[in-house]
Amino acid sequence: MNATHSPGQSSPLGATVVAGGVNFSLYSRTATAVELLLFSDKNAAVPSRVIKIDPAAGHTYHYWHVFVPGLLPGQIYGYRVDGPAVPERGLLFDASKVLLDPYGRGVVVPGNYSRDAAAQAGDNAAQAMKSVVVDPQAYDWEGDEPLRLPSARTIIYELHVRGFTQNPNSGVGETKRGTYAGLIEKIPYLRQLGITAVELLPVFQFDAQDCPRGKVNYWGYAPVSFFAPHPAYSSRQDALGPIDEFRDMVKALHRAGIEVILDVVFNHTAEGNERGPTLCFSGIDNPTYYILEEGGARYANYTGCGNTLNANHPIVRRMIVDSLRYWVAQMHVDGFRFDLASILTRDATGHPLPNPPVLWDIESDPALAGTKLLAEAWDAAGLYQVGSFVGDAWKEWNGRFRDDVRDFFRGQSGAVRRMADRMLGSPEIYGHKRREVEQSVNFVTCHDGFTLNDLVSYNQKHNEANGENNGDGANDNSSWNCGVEGPTDDPAIEKLRNRQVKNLLAATFLSLGMPMFVMGDEVRRTQGGNNNAYCQDNETSWFDWSLVQQHADVHRFVTLLIARRLMRTLEHEKHRVSLVELIENARKEWHGVKLRQPDWGDASYSVALGAALRHERIQFHAMLNAYWEPLDFELPTLAQGQPWRRWIDTALDSPDDISLWETAPEVAGGVYRVQARSVVVLIATALPS
Repeated sequence: MNATHSPGQSSPLGATVVAGGVNFSLYSRTATAVELLLFSDKNAAVPSRVIKIDPAAGHTYHYWHVFVPGLLPGQIYGYRVDGPAVPERGLLFDASKVLLDPYGRGVVVPGNYSRDAAAQAGDNAAQAMKSVVVDPQAYDWEGDEPLRLPSARTIIYELHVRGFTQNPNSGVGETKRGTYAGLIEKIPYLRQLGITAVELLPVFQFDAQDCPRGKVNYWGYAPVSFFAPHPAYSSRQDALGPIDEFRDMVKALHRAGIEVILDVVFNHTAEGNERGPTLCFSGIDNPTYYILEEGGARYANYTGCGNTLNANHPIVRRMIVDSLRYWVAQMHVDGFRFDLASILTRDATGHPLPNPPVLWDIESDPALAGTKLLAEAWDAAGLYQVGSFVGDAWKEWNGRFRDDVRDFFRGQSGAVRRMADRMLGSPEIYGHKRREVEQSVNFVTCHDGFTLNDLVSYNQKHNEANGENNGDGANDNSSWNCGVEGPTDDPAIEKLRNRQVKNLLAATFLSLGMPMFVMGDEVRRTQGGNNNAYCQDNETSWFDWSLVQQHADVHRFVTLLIARRLMRTLEHEKHRVSLVELIENARKEWHGVKLRQPDWGDASYSVALGAALRHERIQFHAMLNAYWEPLDFELPTLAQGQPWRRWIDTALDSPDDISLWETAPEVAGGVYRVQARSVVVLIATALPS
């Protein structure tokens, strides 16, 4: 027994603050030796103390553990792990590398951090990211809990923590721009907009240097820790500051009635392929954490990012679930959006499983019950599971909603029937599961691809600034530039673009499902046609706050759409009414320009759709004209001579484009002229049947 440390316990994994010190535990099946390194600060070139874990007393099953008395939260640490270096079998041990703790709750990054140093031979202690001892209990939540808002009242706003306030015109002080604290200052804006959930692009610690050609990984889809918040998003420089500042942000958002959903990346890590750096997992137990091919010599790459996490391995499954539990229990987040979620259905050979253990572990975990689970139900290797993702509780990003709504409003043939299905919650896709309406997460734009402004301003991507000769990013964007590529001074084209933006927003919020839109779409934020701005940490990606005034009409339009959306009934959710049951019980009719004569044809001119729906005590009549000329739509006759009233007409200038229901003007006659490329919604109070 060493007086300065003792064997400790194998459970729990990670660094755990207990009475008198800290217990450390690390899993490695094939390691032959493990050293715990303690550092005086994040820039230290050498550890202040090296503790060799006893391979007998400190090694239980495949867990290496040690208890160190006297240590406190904030202690910086790392590991060196030794074992056989047999790359052809997937064994990549390198005892010269400082490794992060896979369960580390905090991470510090030295000022001279080098990804290259982690990929090259030799000691990299001075240039390595390091873990931090955290006591999750040492925070006053002041009674805060996850909000668990009903899905039927959820409006998701996809947001980048740094990009939201980094622009100098954000009004946020320089030291807080681009941080969790900066986001807190903008909560009044979010409340006024009316959204009920922010979906944060990755905030797990990621490697910003995981980017080619000297660029910066801005989006953050390059994780190195699944438990630690990204410290670069904190205004505090101390080791524990990011953890508390993140929790301050969550608490403040909850007080404003806004949920926090994290975009989580459990499909790959920043360690890349077999030529990548040794940061954590590959140097601890490479065959456990990754799907390997060719006997272990190569990484399977179903993600397009160099490696694929072995998510259904028992150890990795436990880590994923433990991570989710931690973020819910200790960080109070309300939900998760799983990037490339179809990866989680693959086994150790890469084949899709009919009942993936990790998905059922997540869904059935009682600590996660009621947590929002959103799946991006595809991966980079062509596995597409929209409508067939495994599980009972998962919502899905509906990529077909995005594509079909885009196609309809740019006048593509054959889009009318698909548009009708998307407006009803996509029963063609989800009806067989008899699931709730909100299984479909409806969006037209997200971080990946054109912004809404650019969708109506560019026919082609313009990614030259990314340094890949415009070869990156999707080539097919289902976009239409309204006649001119890029910015224009032509008032007619600008007016058309504004109308198309409102059309797409109206479709998103009027359709059944859970609506989502991306930061800045409410004020026509542009990326100059860049549809893959993952490496653009500059004004290309940042929210330009001058647009709030410049496009105040679009902002008002979105705000009023959301306000009316949030008045929806919750009865279907309370009684667990499925999408199919809701549609079957609704009083609905499809029309074309003639009543009860919808044109479901595939001709290029088949771009008009009318829909009548009676819901509760309100009757709606929606008319969507994606044709290039005005069309006269016949109107249903209301009982007892009631008038229709105009709620929305995107062809009209603000404030007539959308009205408050109480002051919506009456519409005379039995026909309404719907202008070219516009949406009209009429309303009436339904009389008792």
